[in-house]
Amino acid sequence: MPTPTLFTEMDTLQHDGTELEWMESARWVKFEEKVEKGGERWSKPHVSTLSLHSLFELRTYLQSCTVLLDLEGSSLPQIVDGIVERQVEEGLLAPSLKEKVVFVLLRKHRHQTKKPIHRSLADIGKSSSANRSPSCSPHPGSGFHRSTEDLRARHAASYGHLHHAQSQSMNDISDTPSTDQLKNKFMKKIPRDAEASNVLVGEVDFLEKPFVAFVRLAQATTLGGLTEVPVPTRFLFVLLGPQRKGRSYTEIGRAIATLMVDDLFSDVAYKARDRDDLIAGIDEFLDEVTVLPPGEWDPKIRIEPPKKVPSADMRKSVFSLNELGQVNGIVGSPAPEEDIPMPHELGEELVFTGKFCGGLCLDIKRKLPWLFSDFYGGFHIQSISAVLFIYLGCITNAIAFGGLLGDATDNYQGVMESFLGTALAGTVFCFFGGQPLIILSSTGPILIFEKLLFEFSKNNHIDYMELRLWIGLHSCLQCLILVATDASFIIKYITRFTEEGFSSLISFIFISDAIKKMVASFNYYPINRGYKPEYVTMYKCECQAPSQSDSMFNISGPTSVDRTSELSALNDTALDWSQLSQKECLFYGGSLIGNSCKYVPDLALMSFILFFGTYSMTVSLKKFKFSRYFPTKCRSLISDFAIIISILVFCMLDHLLNLDTPKLHVPTEIKPTRSDRGWIVEPFGKNPWWMCLASFVPALLVTILIFMDQQITAVIVNRKENKLKKGCGYHLDLFWVGILMAACSLLGLPWYVAATVISIAHIDSLKMESECSAPGEQPQFLGVR
Repeated sequence: MPTPTLFTEMDTLQHDGTELEWMESARWVKFEEKVEKGGERWSKPHVSTLSLHSLFELRTYLQSCTVLLDLEGSSLPQIVDGIVERQVEEGLLAPSLKEKVVFVLLRKHRHQTKKPIHRSLADIGKSSSANRSPSCSPHPGSGFHRSTEDLRARHAASYGHLHHAQSQSMNDISDTPSTDQLKNKFMKKIPRDAEASNVLVGEVDFLEKPFVAFVRLAQATTLGGLTEVPVPTRFLFVLLGPQRKGRSYTEIGRAIATLMVDDLFSDVAYKARDRDDLIAGIDEFLDEVTVLPPGEWDPKIRIEPPKKVPSADMRKSVFSLNELGQVNGIVGSPAPEEDIPMPHELGEELVFTGKFCGGLCLDIKRKLPWLFSDFYGGFHIQSISAVLFIYLGCITNAIAFGGLLGDATDNYQGVMESFLGTALAGTVFCFFGGQPLIILSSTGPILIFEKLLFEFSKNNHIDYMELRLWIGLHSCLQCLILVATDASFIIKYITRFTEEGFSSLISFIFISDAIKKMVASFNYYPINRGYKPEYVTMYKCECQAPSQSDSMFNISGPTSVDRTSELSALNDTALDWSQLSQKECLFYGGSLIGNSCKYVPDLALMSFILFFGTYSMTVSLKKFKFSRYFPTKCRSLISDFAIIISILVFCMLDHLLNLDTPKLHVPTEIKPTRSDRGWIVEPFGKNPWWMCLASFVPALLVTILIFMDQQITAVIVNRKENKLKKGCGYHLDLFWVGILMAACSLLGLPWYVAATVISIAHIDSLKMESECSAPGEQPQFLGVR
């Protein structure tokens, strides 16, 4: 059973006027936070830097101090009684001093959330009356530290024999957590099953040698106002000593506090049977300590928490290697396991069953238990943000690829076909696919094949759509054969290098296309470097009417006579050529004259601002989750909707500026892009009959292309490090891709296969991280929603 996370708080004994009190000075969950000078705020989390001398002093104290393991105690006075009685029994504390020790240990605790200005009026009044009373004024020679005996006398005239009821009456700590403790937002940083370890250090004037005790309670108990947060206390370390050694006591307290939050030592502390086990735990810690020379670094420098810390299991393995004589950091030592890429895992979904459709049946069985969760899980706020993001990603991709397909196939497939195909393929695959995290889309390899196929058909006078239909049907049949024979099991031979190379290639294609379009906009809309505002009166462009000879020379064809007469009539009429637009002027045969006729606005620069601004804002908002602004839920919400917010902001900026920047053109009617084709492709009538059989060969190339593209993307999505809750569906996914190939071929729509970049982006948008993380510690990745 793993040991609970420990929240450690260190309180130091302070003198607040005429009152003794314990004041919180530092805290640990994973890393150290100190109360800055002035007691107004916490420092940034940092790695604890300890002096080697304090560790050795701590080890020495634990060898001779009182160690109480599995002490029974339900309240702080009861625990203090047990500590003091054991000290007296072991001869470590004089009986005459136990009353004073109990009095000091039961003073109230002031936490960082409770500042001095926020003290109650009763406390202020009590302090004021004490200052006015002559009998309570400190001794002239005592300086700032008031005699503990005088303070103790104010609470009781005589104690007599100390017993629990009397120590309970001396208790200045509330037995139940205060309102400030219950409302402390720091609880969000602490795991629910966490326990507390309290460190109390201070100097008093009645001790000649240190009073040290280490206590582990049998049951974790909430000790009222002892801890900053209402977390049950399991460990208690007390160090009281003579005056003028306060700094040394503080360093020893920091040393034990740092040890308590160390994974290996906390495990030892929970399982220790005696004092020797604790000493052995400190020795193991010292074996891993790295010493920094005092003259080569500034102790005031606070080391930032690392992004990744070694696990306790790795530290144990490294420690065992060191015991065999291998020194930390030696050349040739084995690399940490986290730095070695994980090999491709062979799960049951990639096992060759040897049965007809055996893998497909197993995929369906894995899919059924999670079928309904795919629907109601989509109503989570993070899923909604992912849906909006993927919607924008798919629709822009459909428009872009639709335009490219239109250029490559002479509009046999265009933006409208791309829209309908994306909707059909996405809906069917999300409802029935084995891995709905995969997004189907048109990809670069498919686009290249379509372009080559159209050129081949055009050059050989073959009907492109009919040939494409038969290729799609043959490819569908081949995919179904691969599914029935469990051919997807060969994916296990794909190495991590192949996966990374494939995903890098696809990502490079997307990035290079975006950069190419940005560069092309600068070529189409060049920046006007020669424009001079001082000579704005000299820039002009006029439309000049054509002469009769120019009209006859420029116009030819059967309608030339009519057009000439029309232009002549226009010249004779009251047509104001100076009021015509550029298109109208050229349409009516006019010519543009002037030095500003070729002027183009700086739209490329504005497009670059929108392009780079959207990207920069998206990256910044994604990191906003780790900032210190706004509450945690608000930061997470902004981070989840980072892409949507960025797109909307810069679209609104473009709309407000009202510039004619390049935009995607979306059709307004649901009809085929090309007017001479319908929604159903005829399988016969335009090509020779043998073309139906010959299309099997190019279909084989398409099947190989689709199989590799689909399954490599599926392997990347289903990686073990993604911690997916639901099973994979290699065979079921390929089955539906094959069915969609046939359907899209029959309707004349583009072919769709798993899109690597959008699928990875879908995974990233649904990643879950731990909401409760220690200050300075990176949130832990919990998996994909």
